[in-house]
Amino acid sequence: MDSTHKRILIVDDEPLARQRLQRLLDALPDYRVCGEAVDGNDALRQIAELDPDIVLLDIRMPGLDGMETADRLARLQSPPALIFCTAYDHYAIQAFDVRAIAYLLKPVRREALADALARTGQVNRVQLQALQQVPEPAVGQLAVKTHRGTELINLNELQYCEADQKYVTLHHSQGETVCDYTLKELEQAYPNHLIRIHRHTLVGTRFIRGLRRSNDGQTLLALTCGDTLLTVSRRHAAGIRQWLQEHQPSP
Repeated sequence: MDSTHKRILIVDDEPLARQRLQRLLDALPDYRVCGEAVDGNDALRQIAELDPDIVLLDIRMPGLDGMETADRLARLQSPPALIFCTAYDHYAIQAFDVRAIAYLLKPVRREALADALARTGQVNRVQLQALQQVPEPAVGQLAVKTHRGTELINLNELQYCEADQKYVTLHHSQGETVCDYTLKELEQAYPNHLIRIHRHTLVGTRFIRGLRRSNDGQTLLALTCGDTLLTVSRRHAAGIRQWLQEHQPSP
């Protein structure tokens, strides 16, 4: 076997579901199925024996279910990357509590699976272990529980976050979402995506255009998304200028 291939364990009590995932993976050149398990206990045995890089895990299974299995995996010193593949959407919040990379609904689409697998390559096992120390629901995504259910926001689409009393509003490419995360939690969890410009505001670094000065002398931050201008506090102005010098090319 080519050592560059990532080894995947499929865990599902339904043979047809395992076969479908096997066919999808056969079409993806960088991955190889190293084993199949029919329940949680079987999965734990095979993970100990085969040491897979990635586990595709169903949730509703007889005996030890997927959530219990994931909880045990999260306690391992070097856990494999975890992707849930399930027919039920109401386990999403719990899934991110055990640091799942992705939560895919059946029938799993090849594009969605390929995207989730690609995201496992953005974080190695040491980093996965470190992620257990911060409130980050998923690599590359932020899970927010709303009245509509669980909303997943791509961090690359998160433009800025504004605090207003006890809630924070997330402004992103698909609109606005109110969450109960604090700005401090978001800032600590996503330091590569968000930077503070005010005690009430975080900004997505990929959307920073440059600084402006208002008529009354305030420092404003212009974003690449629309005509948005956000107030930069005096306390954070120097840090933003330094960030711009380090990350924006010279003219």
